Order: sequence, then C-alpha cells, then structure tokens
Amino acid sequence: MAVVPTQFAYRTSKTVDLITAGPYYESLPDFQSVTVIDASVGNVVTSLLATNVYELGFSPLGTFIITWQRPSKDENGDSTKNLKVWRVVVEGAPNPDVDERDVFGRFVQKSQTGWNLQYTYDERYCARAVTNDIQFYQSQDLGTVWNNLRVEGVADFAVSPGEDHSIAVFVPERRGQPAAVKVFSVPNFDSPVSQKNFFKGDKVQLKWNNEGTNLIVLAQTEVDKSGKNYYGGEMTLYLLSANGGFDSRIELDKEGPIYDVTWSPNSKEFGVVYGYVPAKTTLFNTRAVATHSFALGMRNTILFSPQGHFVLVAGFGTMAGQMDVYNLEKDYQKVCTIEASNASVCQWSPDGKYILTATTSPRLRVDNGVRIWHVGGGLMYNQELQELYHVTWRPQSPASQPMEDSLHSIPTPHASALTYLGNVKTPSKPAGAYRPPGARGQVTPLAFKREDEGGAAYVSNSNSSLGLGGNSSGKPRKRTIPGAEVVAEDSGGLPIVGLAEGDENLSKAAVKNKKKREAKKAKEVADKAAGLADEIDTTTLAAKPSLVASPEGNERRVHESNRSKGNLEARTHERQGQNDRRPSTTRNAPSPAIGNVKHRAQEPSDLAHTSLDTVGSSQDKKIRALLKKLRAIDDLKMRRAGGEKLEGTQIKKMDTEDGVRRELEGLGWSDE
Repeated sequence: MAVVPTQFAYRTSKTVDLITAGPYYESLPDFQSVTVIDASVGNVVTSLLATNVYELGFSPLGTFIITWQRPSKDENGDSTKNLKVWRVVVEGAPNPDVDERDVFGRFVQKSQTGWNLQYTYDERYCARAVTNDIQFYQSQDLGTVWNNLRVEGVADFAVSPGEDHSIAVFVPERRGQPAAVKVFSVPNFDSPVSQKNFFKGDKVQLKWNNEGTNLIVLAQTEVDKSGKNYYGGEMTLYLLSANGGFDSRIELDKEGPIYDVTWSPNSKEFGVVYGYVPAKTTLFNTRAVATHSFALGMRNTILFSPQGHFVLVAGFGTMAGQMDVYNLEKDYQKVCTIEASNASVCQWSPDGKYILTATTSPRLRVDNGVRIWHVGGGLMYNQELQELYHVTWRPQSPASQPMEDSLHSIPTPHASALTYLGNVKTPSKPAGAYRPPGARGQVTPLAFKREDEGGAAYVSNSNSSLGLGGNSSGKPRKRTIPGAEVVAEDSGGLPIVGLAEGDENLSKAAVKNKKKREAKKAKEVADKAAGLADEIDTTTLAAKPSLVASPEGNERRVHESNRSKGNLEARTHERQGQNDRRPSTTRNAPSPAIGNVKHRAQEPSDLAHTSLDTVGSSQDKKIRALLKKLRAIDDLKMRRAGGEKLEGTQIKKMDTEDGVRRELEGLGWSDE
C-alpha cells in the first residue's frame, strides 16, 4: 500500500496554501481556495457555487461537504435554508447557469453554535437538533426524517464514533430538577441505556472515546456562587459507559478549575489537567482510577499522539508555551521540553512524528507563523506569515502510516529552521523574579514559592467562610502579608523579632537598617501600651474627680492611701495564714501585664499614684510643646531681623507669642 504523504494547510488574509511536510516542505502547485481538490495530487474535484460561507466541514468519510451561511430572509419574509449539504463527487462538470445544482440537502439553522450535522462513523445516519427533538436522517435521503428522539429541554447532544451507534443528550437544570445526561442506542429511543443526574450543570462538554464505549461529561455552571473561580463556573467531571454498566464522578485531588480532558486513541485511558496553577496532570483508566500523575507545572493542555505512543502536556494562552513530551511505552519517560511561546494552535501530525504549532490572528496579530517540531524536540520547519487565521494537518487514518520508532532517527531540519535558529537570540542568563535589595542573598520563604517548587498548596481565600471545595483537602493556610513581620498565634498580635534567617548574608548597611526598623517597632509597641494605660487612668479620673485636687488634698490622700495600703497588707497576711491551714492546692498566679485592666482595678492606691503621675507627665508634655513654639518664634524674629522675607503663615505664628506665654504662666512656668 502506498504511503499517503503528510500535509498541512493554512489560510491567511490573502491566500490559502497546502504544503507537503517533511522532508521536502513544498507547496502544492496550482492550489486555489475556490475549488475542492484532491490534496494528494492537486486535481480539481468540484467547485461550490456558494457565497458568504462562514462555516465549512466534511463528513467522516469525506463524501459530503456541509456549509453554513449567515441567516437571511427571502422576499416573502421567510427564513432561507442556510445550512447546505453538498456531494463532493458529482457526475459531469458544474453548470454556472444553474445555481446550486450540487446541493444534496438544505436546512434552516439560525444558530452558529452547534451548526453542523453529526454523522455516524460509517455515514449511515446523521442527526441535527431542533426544539425538544433530535431528528435523524439517512445520509442518502436528507429530505425525509428517518427517526425522532423526543427529549424535553434538550440543549446539546453527541453521536458516538464507534460501530455501535449511540447518542448522548444533555438536559440542563430547570424548575428545581437536576441536570441529566442520557445515552440512547440508535434507533431504540424508548428508554436510555445509561443516565447520570447531577446538579451544578448549566452546560457540558460530551467527549466519546474512539470506540464509542465510554463517555466523559465535563459539567460547568455559568456563575460560580462560591467565589473560588475568577472566571466563574464550578466544574465537575463524570464518566459513563455506553451500555449502562458503569457511571461515576471522577474525584480530583487538587482544588481548582479543570483546564483540559482528552481521551487516548486506545480508548482505555484519558488525561485531565486540573487544579490551581501549578496545575496537576493525571491519567485515569475507564474505571475512573488514577494510574499516573505527571510533575506539577504551568500547564493547561494535554494531547495524545495519534498512535498513543506519546503524550504532550503544555501550557498555552497566558502561560509561557512550554510543551513536555512523555513516552508512554517507556514508563512515562520524559523525552524533551519544547519552547513554543505565543502558540495558539498545537496539533500532532497523523504519523505521530511531528508537532505543529502556530501563532494566529486575531488573538495575536504579530509574529504570525507556522513551526513544525520533531517529537525529539528539534525544530524542523519555520514559516513567517502575515495575519494567519487557520492552520491544520490533512486528516489521515493512523492505520495508513507505517509503524516506526519516531525517536530512532531524527530527520534533517529544513533550511528555514536553520535560518530561524541562527537568528534567535538566546538569553545568556535567566533574569528570574525581581527581588528587592533587602531580600537579596537570602533563601526564598516558602510562602512565596509555587507548589512545584516546594511551597504550600494554593487554597482559595473564600474557603475560610464558605468551606473547602470538592477537590480540596486539609486546613486552609493562614493569610500572610508579604514583607510583614511574623506574628505568632499566642503573641497577642505583636510581631516576633529575631525570627528572620540569613542575617549573616546581609551587608552592614542592611543589618543597620534592620536594627533601626526593629527598634522603631519596639518603640511603637511601648507607646501603644503606654497609651492604653493613660486611657485607663483618664477613665478612672473622670469617674472620681476627687483624685485630682489641691496639694493639701494630695498629701491627705497619700496618707490615707498608705494607711489603706497597710490595712490591705494586714488582710493579705491574714488570708495567707488561712490558706496555709487549708489543704494545699497549686495554682499559677497570673503575671501582671500592662493591658490587664481587671488586675489594676483591684489596687486603688496604685491607681491613684499612677493617675497623679499621668497628670503630671501630661502637663510637662504641654509645657515642652509650648516652649518649642517659643523657640520657633524667636528663630523667626532673628530671620526677619536679618532681612529675610517671611511668609504669611510665619508672621501669624509670630503674633501668637503673647498667647503662648500666658498659657505657660497658667501652667506655673516662668522665665526665672
């Protein structure tokens, strides 16, 4: 059997081209975008007499072409049949005078979402969705409905690709009823052979394996009511068998969104990328049991090679575009890591030897182009293009490709790849993350490390009030403020000094600044404690004005205080003697603390002394502040005497000198 060449096609703003892949990478001659051609030789097969086509697709065996045009109305105000099915091979040449001679079937399809017909693998039947109904047609007779599957509220469906014709339908939640996915065997539509009911399912993705024996359901809500997901939508994963023998929810051991799920070509396992970044990638068997997990990383895509020998785990979109290739036949051994920055398209070649990446518009309008990599990691081909809109491999059956060891021999790269590699500037030293001067030369704290670098696992902040999600486990970690001092749970909210590591690596200036900061924090803590004591004393004085009076009264109160203090000591000794005669019980007396209001309230004499001292200290502070104002006024006088022109606020300050002196005299201060 002749080997079919591997080819890929692309479309830009000005042209459409078809290129034969390695080792020649040559463009197919006389290829035009307005005709249907045989891609292997370039011969024209037929032409489509259709305009304003927005969507186009082929049936599984390539017998039919389906096109979708923008909805419109005819002269009578009726909707035109904008979904058309064409035969690829027709007898005779097309007649330009007869419009749409080759149209095989027509339908009215207003929505562009889910516009295409779904065929069985052998093209025996095809199906389309209408309101509360799935209509089946025989592919050779699209004018007559062959069978109906009546499902109230059906929102989506998927026809299985296997030999046993099955169809899965999805009904979202409504009127308090759970969402449901039902699997029917074609054409027995009386009752489903398999069914799964669940909540939190506004929309789903239905993914059949190649044999059509198992179905993955990725359910998602439109709005995330828990507030854990920034992009909205809680996601859950289910697995159903087509014969009804098994259905289960797939339990994921890492909290976060589900980025991608893909079946292996062997239909016996599938891969899932999930969890807050760094994401986790795990392979499961058909019983929803995890069989292998790859290293954590910035990844959101998983793709199996067509033969199932390799698996590609990559991170595209907002991530750096790194692709890890693993050999599934050699105990998941990592083959290479490919750097494909800004890639928006990634596909395996039909023979499983190459990986195509491309940067397309309108996602990114600069650096558009196509690159082809060997599975071993080397760049084989590069082509820069202007406004590249679409690129894809020519579909081919993996069975048509020879079974070879893809890593045994690496082909010679194309000249375009060598030119590109010669012009790329590789950074001599990785820049890394920015570190402030005070943190340089130190070990990175665990709070700032990603999970794949040894840091703690990310937990959504909403867990503290809403509870942990279905994929999470353990206690949520405490919220920390970057740069703040470490606070112990039993320290009363005060920072712990001296816990930082790596002081020996700091410079002298850094150590000096650190000591200044610690001293400043200690002073603030002391001032805060003193302010609390002043507040207690002020409250007590307000409640008992007799504590503040004339000096004679002060002496009398001091005498009474000493006398009451002596009586208190006598009563204390008496109680101590009684306690000595009682059975001994050991208790730890609480140590006095600055903020202990209850303990201080039990000593009225000490409270009186402290209150008097506080009044005196506040009076001294006021005198010092007034003297500072006088010195500033004297300085302004000397500056004006020297001929300096003063501002209006400074002159007003000088006018307050008499008032300041009167206030000082009232406080008992004099210049003598």
